[in-house]
Amino acid sequence: MNNDLLYQIALTLVPQIGDVHAKALIGLYGDAQSVFNARKKELEKIEGIGAVRARSIKAFSDFTSAEEEIKFIDRYKISALFITDDRYPQRLLHCFDSPALLYYRGTADLNSSRIIAIVGTRNNSSYGKSVCEELIAGLKTTQALIVSGLAFGIDTIAHKAALKNKLETVAVLAHGLDRIYPDPNKTLAKQMTEQGGLLTDYISNTNPDKQNFPRRNRIVAGICDALVVIESSKKGGSLITAELGNGYNKDVFAVPGRTTDSKSEGCNYLVKNNKAALICTADDLLAFMNWQEKEKPASKKQRELFIELTADEKNIVALLQKQESLQIDELYFKSGMSSSALAAALLSLEMQSVVIALPGKIYKLC
Repeated sequence: MNNDLLYQIALTLVPQIGDVHAKALIGLYGDAQSVFNARKKELEKIEGIGAVRARSIKAFSDFTSAEEEIKFIDRYKISALFITDDRYPQRLLHCFDSPALLYYRGTADLNSSRIIAIVGTRNNSSYGKSVCEELIAGLKTTQALIVSGLAFGIDTIAHKAALKNKLETVAVLAHGLDRIYPDPNKTLAKQMTEQGGLLTDYISNTNPDKQNFPRRNRIVAGICDALVVIESSKKGGSLITAELGNGYNKDVFAVPGRTTDSKSEGCNYLVKNNKAALICTADDLLAFMNWQEKEKPASKKQRELFIELTADEKNIVALLQKQESLQIDELYFKSGMSSSALAAALLSLEMQSVVIALPGKIYKLC
């Protein structure tokens, strides 16, 4: 039995301890077991915890449920990704209400360099279907990871189009990984585990209850670089996801529709109120994200540039040579540099065409 995982799962099961509280406790104690071992009086003094939550932690005894979940994880080869795990989606770390623990079954890298979330109505029109399919077909060469929610309508169309165009696609679920909802998407979900994956923050035996879907949407909005809304009513769940995306400082886009079409009312509302940029094609999206194919500087020029690098710049380049790309917070911790020195060195490297900045403050070598 994985002892660390046992306590990690248990922490998410403690009544009145949500994701924000759990992450704050991990930040203070370093690991979940230390949280449970902490003295009650010590826990009571932590801001946001207090006497009630401290009592809830110390009174928790349902470790059997955590043990059963580990058995389920092992049986179905599911990955449990805690916030301290390198495989945990790093983009979610910048969202205050992101899950402390995720359950994942699939092959896609949840830290892919380009992640696009596509959401929309469950009752799409033929226009919405064709727009979604054409948009994803236009993204074929980007190798972007396509994320959606496996619901009927635009979500399902997006997943199927991604598979067809050889793009990996991940569904974020509002229930445990012991079931698939809606039921007709079981075959699609199986295909996705081989060319993408299934992701959730709910343990097994959790039903797809109505209140779970808005919580699911925060993961869809937080895990991506760009969020695209294709057909939505003004009160649709896609609008909730778009609002979350704006709150997380994501790039939000909407495909416009006829002013008389209720299915386009939400998209038109987002554009009208400057909550989403208007796009019509994949090229529009790529231009906004600065993801167009660019000619790389000649290798001779690169060798000359590297000779002129400062010590700080060489430090950053060395880190980026070990990994394809790094988020600015990762560079900060791994480089040991001050935030101002890091910012200055990155700006200099960008001006010299040594590194390129990607959405989400991710950097890679040119």
